[in-house]
Amino acid sequence: MDKVKLVGIDLGKKLFHVHGQDKAKRMVLCKKLTRKQLLEFFSNFHSSTVVMEACAGAHHMARKLKEFGHQVKLISPQFVRPFVKSNKNDFADAEAICEAASRPSMRFVTPKTESQLTLSALHRVREALIKDRTSTINQIHGFLLEFGVSLPVERLPLTSNKKRLTLL
Repeated sequence: MDKVKLVGIDLGKKLFHVHGQDKAKRMVLCKKLTRKQLLEFFSNFHSSTVVMEACAGAHHMARKLKEFGHQVKLISPQFVRPFVKSNKNDFADAEAICEAASRPSMRFVTPKTESQLTLSALHRVREALIKDRTSTINQIHGFLLEFGVSLPVERLPLTSNKKRLTLL
């Protein structure tokens, strides 16, 4: 196992497929592990470069693996896809991740901290709320037009509770 220099992990909800390569890019490790087994495996594994696709759960796993002393890199899935050989399966995906990571011109995604992920989630939720609000307003305007009622196309800002209460 000391020969392993690069490890590619295909992340899943319950099962993780691990592909390890030596310096000559030969496969020296191929395992299927559960989440618990994966963390136990890497806690006892020598320090190496671990590469994963940047997807749901990848940032959390990257932080965990960094705690064990591994160098973690994330690759955008669109950059891994061209390296999948023949039949697409989870082991082939893990191998493709290793192949993509070994390219000198590959661009990596920096793993995000918990605070960065929290801020990003808040922005996405706010954006979804604004989109839903606009959709609902447009739908109500459409329904009212069916009854001959035309209202001005004006809405109050989300943060303006004082104005909203005075209009009600």
